[in-house]
Amino acid sequence: MKKRVSLLPLILSMVLTACANVPSGNPHPAKVETTPVAPAAGEPIAPSVEMAPQPASPDSNVWERLRSSFAMADCDADPSVLLQARQYTRHPRQFEKRLLEVMPRLVYVQQVAAQYDVAGEFVLLPWVESHFQPVSGRRHRPAGMWQIMPVTADAMGLRVDDRYDGRLDVNAAANAVMKLLKQYHDRFHDWRVVDYAYNAGEYSIRKMIRKHGLPADEPLIPAWPVRRVTREHLTRLLAIACVVREPARFNVSLPRLSEEKHLVRIPIPHPIPMARAADHAGMPVDSLKDLNAAFRGDLVNPRVNSYLLLPRGHVQQFRDALLNQSTSASADMRPTDPRDHASSRKTYTVRPGDSLWKIAHDCSVSVAQLRRWNQLTGHTLKPGQVLQVNGTD
Repeated sequence: MKKRVSLLPLILSMVLTACANVPSGNPHPAKVETTPVAPAAGEPIAPSVEMAPQPASPDSNVWERLRSSFAMADCDADPSVLLQARQYTRHPRQFEKRLLEVMPRLVYVQQVAAQYDVAGEFVLLPWVESHFQPVSGRRHRPAGMWQIMPVTADAMGLRVDDRYDGRLDVNAAANAVMKLLKQYHDRFHDWRVVDYAYNAGEYSIRKMIRKHGLPADEPLIPAWPVRRVTREHLTRLLAIACVVREPARFNVSLPRLSEEKHLVRIPIPHPIPMARAADHAGMPVDSLKDLNAAFRGDLVNPRVNSYLLLPRGHVQQFRDALLNQSTSASADMRPTDPRDHASSRKTYTVRPGDSLWKIAHDCSVSVAQLRRWNQLTGHTLKPGQVLQVNGTD
């Protein structure tokens, strides 16, 4: 195991160098492991499930906290930054509307960044990459609001397969990226260089430092012979931070996020169709899918990822519905012969949306056993159908 670790930096450098040639300005980070964020007060924690960071109190201002964590220069440090800030806000009301739409994710990322002591400007990095949208990635293309390449996701420890794409998991990706950025700063001690490394790749930046040394404090945008897209990436990041610093200067008002819209991670005890989960939560299925875009199918499977992300205002309804469902399912699994409890047969009444796999999972038996006990040859079940869910084998 130790030998494998000692080779990892060299292997990753080779991988990331190849990635740095992709002309999309996307991140090419080294391997990191996701660190759990602090659990929200009062949230039940299932084994191996990380809960959401503690949300801010209703009267606190995320923007003030964000400004206080900024670590780079202000709006007037470079004309290109101010020019880009004006581009972002050339239609102030449209800018405000779009910012309001992404506030739940932005606030969540801000809380994760605080856990890693990352400069506040990088909370706004998804704005530069994707406007905080869960962009689905095509084959060999970047995905998620951080626009992470598949090979980079693997290096970061983010799962990507046919059922799940960790690049679109708000929590997992935020933790992985923030840990990476902190590691970069520990090495380079300059947040501007951190942004360059995120965009161009650590290997390229190490070569740049060996050849040119670390950049001086001025100019703000380091005068290195990097690709234009890398220089513009830092400019855009500083520009959106500029708008947050001085919104009135650009005729915009920054929105607030109500307590009930803060995102919370809720453990999922058993597989559940996305449509049923949305019904339990009392929210449109498209909205739930948007918050949990990492699930590529219509089934929320705890074996793939053991939690859902929900607005806090929908959490209690979701929990109550899960509890009611569990109680109802237990009531349906009743003995059919009270004269002999030791050998009694138990049954389960099929409900809409049930599958053999779900019933087997809930009853702690195998699908093969269900088929054998009930002489089933296909997969089709009908609501109201009564299945035997125990036997002698």
